[in-house]
Amino acid sequence: MNDLIGFVRDWPHSVLLFAGVAGVLLIATAIAEWLRWKTRDAPSQVVANLVARIRAWWVMAIVVGLAFAIGRVGMIVLFAIVSLFALREFITLTPTRRSDYYALLAAFYVALPLQYWLVYIDWYGLYTLLIPVYAFLLLPILSTIGGDTTRYLERTAKVQWGLMICVFSISHVPALINLHIPGYEGRNLLLIAFLVIVVQSSDVLQYVWGKLCGKRLIAPKLSPSKTVEGFVGGVASATALGAALWWITPFTPLQAAALALVINLMGFYGGLVMSAIKRDRGIKDWGHMIEGHGGVLDRLDSVCFAAPVFFHLIRYWWV
Repeated sequence: MNDLIGFVRDWPHSVLLFAGVAGVLLIATAIAEWLRWKTRDAPSQVVANLVARIRAWWVMAIVVGLAFAIGRVGMIVLFAIVSLFALREFITLTPTRRSDYYALLAAFYVALPLQYWLVYIDWYGLYTLLIPVYAFLLLPILSTIGGDTTRYLERTAKVQWGLMICVFSISHVPALINLHIPGYEGRNLLLIAFLVIVVQSSDVLQYVWGKLCGKRLIAPKLSPSKTVEGFVGGVASATALGAALWWITPFTPLQAAALALVINLMGFYGGLVMSAIKRDRGIKDWGHMIEGHGGVLDRLDSVCFAAPVFFHLIRYWWV
């Protein structure tokens, strides 16, 4: 009830925010369709990919918007489902053996739902420890049941990494709703909007700046498409966007810019880490669930690294 009251009270801000997102997508759609029309005689793979990406963004924006309208429960359920698909992608593309059965069973059917249940009941002391402490100790024990030592360290590390990235880190996004910030009661859903918009915009803007003026590769062995110019331009632009969105947060414009800079940097390095894992596995994308974007992890790799830092900075300095 409190979430609903807060959502209604902040309705003007929410409507303005989503109207802005819709406006940007409409402009992007118009440009993409115009480019497709211009290249109709000689279809371009780049343009086709752009059109597919924008259409996927529409779907994702609508899904998030519906969860946003439902409120706290909607967001927790949405990100629990996102974690499920992300964990499935991670586990599918990393080595497993028959002896990992019980560990995987515990990861998918115990740790994941329990983590989100703890977020739902707001048991901060346990949802911040469940996976990094208790699951970390229990899962390797379950992997020893079969007595299989082949690639044991790699297999157990894989399950633990999957839980940390796909469940623990992502669960910090809906956990933002639990923060009790003086003078900001009932508006925490907008913190999720701030985090997702800023970090995802940084990814897009780094790509745009890289295409416009990128020359020097920043990490050629990890991500051949990322450039120094793209990184600087994208992070700076997304940080400015974060400052411009201060009005949906409990922060001043300067504080919003500082937090935006931190989560953009975490998002960038998170993307590099996940790219390193993909290169190690010899794959380009984590999956093919989202047309034009790859898998769930391809779209959320930066959010995975930014969300916990954003959550704890707010909790330690604003709560």
